[in-house]
Amino acid sequence: MINAIYAAIWLGALWIWGDWRNWRTYYPTILFFILGDFLYLLLLSDSYPMWRYVPPDVDQKMGVTNKIVSLSIIAIKYPSTAIIYLSRFPENNKLKGFLYTLCWVLIYLMNEFIDVKFNLIKYYNGWNLWWSALFSAAIFVLLRIHFKTPIFAWGLSAMVIVVLWNIFDVPFSVFK
Repeated sequence: MINAIYAAIWLGALWIWGDWRNWRTYYPTILFFILGDFLYLLLLSDSYPMWRYVPPDVDQKMGVTNKIVSLSIIAIKYPSTAIIYLSRFPENNKLKGFLYTLCWVLIYLMNEFIDVKFNLIKYYNGWNLWWSALFSAAIFVLLRIHFKTPIFAWGLSAMVIVVLWNIFDVPFSVFK
């Protein structure tokens, strides 16, 4: 139920503010965004999670799991976010670009804060809301970089992954 509400909010935002008619322009960056979370879901979500979604009881009775919530986020929230964020990014004004990105980080942080307050997400292995704030900032910066220079974004992403891998002492056994 809550998952459907979130999906409706993101689809409504996409309809109102997104350049959804030109989705093909943003498609490579959408895939870049999706791949990052998909890799987390595949490699860490079960064996060494940083976070897991906890559907409310009513959703669990309908069979909604962490993976279903994650996949709905991947399928709806991330494409909507990428299209709205990129299509409305203020060009040629660094201060406005910084403030715009900060606004998006705060939107994501507020969304996660609500999830924390309603016990819809649990943290593990040292992750917390502040790490999510930093991670969201990195995501939005990387989305913009990927949209402009994809190869550079891939390199930066690899560095971010290595840094986080070491900070959170992720064991290599996750590859088994």
